[in-house]
Amino acid sequence: MRRHLLLSVLTVVMTAWSVNILSAPESAPDREAGEGPHERLILRGLTVINGEGAPPLGPVDIVIEGDRIVSVTTVGYPGVPVEERRRPKAGEDDRVMDLEGHYAMPGFIDLHAHFGGDAQGVPAEYVAKLWLAHGVTTIREAGSFNGLGWVLEHRGRSEKNAIAAPRIVAYAAFGMGADEPLVTTEPARKWVRKIAEQGADGIKFFGAPPEVMRAALDEAGKRGLGSMMHHAQLDVVRWNVLDSARAGLGSMEHWYGLPEALFEDRTIQDYPADYNYADEQHRFGEAGRLWAQAAEPGSETWNAVRDELIALDFTIDPTFTIYEASRDLMR
Repeated sequence: MRRHLLLSVLTVVMTAWSVNILSAPESAPDREAGEGPHERLILRGLTVINGEGAPPLGPVDIVIEGDRIVSVTTVGYPGVPVEERRRPKAGEDDRVMDLEGHYAMPGFIDLHAHFGGDAQGVPAEYVAKLWLAHGVTTIREAGSFNGLGWVLEHRGRSEKNAIAAPRIVAYAAFGMGADEPLVTTEPARKWVRKIAEQGADGIKFFGAPPEVMRAALDEAGKRGLGSMMHHAQLDVVRWNVLDSARAGLGSMEHWYGLPEALFEDRTIQDYPADYNYADEQHRFGEAGRLWAQAAEPGSETWNAVRDELIALDFTIDPTFTIYEASRDLMR
């Protein structure tokens, strides 16, 4: 009982530390340049990459109505004049853009993004435009550490095209703004209901007692909220990726918790005696070595874990580069 209480308190302390690490930065300014949205937009002469594994194809004309692609029409062959009769007809009020020599492809969805932190003096506007410039048209905000209200405000402004930013899917860090410690099931369920009412799209977990995790995930499912988890090494011994998938979690972040699900001859990770979780060099370096303690790829255990995660429709999200974690890193 004392051990359980100690671990629960440690979880609460670390969660509180993690969700309050950033203060709300300056808001992104209103968009002052650019066009749209248009009732009907025609993009002419493109080469299209459809994102389904097919090779490039062009020239094509693409018609967009009400923010939806309604047709992709082949209008000829490379190196010869376009067959005008094939082209979609443009109305008087349509916006037409000649984009010969350009490519069109689906927008990227970054499933793990942190938006707007100013720890390195970077305004929210900068990283939002950086995403757009690299073709990222939707982000899943993994924790809303600048405050759920701040992120929801920007989500709404992005939906209205008032700011230059990707679409934003807002996940709140588990325990953010809680009125009481989430170490038993009912406070956890109450918190989930609260953030659902506030408009969150989902929850990001780090770790909690197993019964609390199950209750929160169950409540999230009832409220239609998505779920993701960074399986923090402080809690992963008692709750790994398989535990999460079986309880209904939507996705694991990075890869923490997966090697532990592949352990065959141990439960606790074999860390050096001087390991300290608060030391980033220890946390990243030693975590990488956990794969050497896990089942061999292609082994019976490895295949069984893989097949169960697929059967549970579980998503492994290894994550792109998190912008703020890497900018000007060496200095």
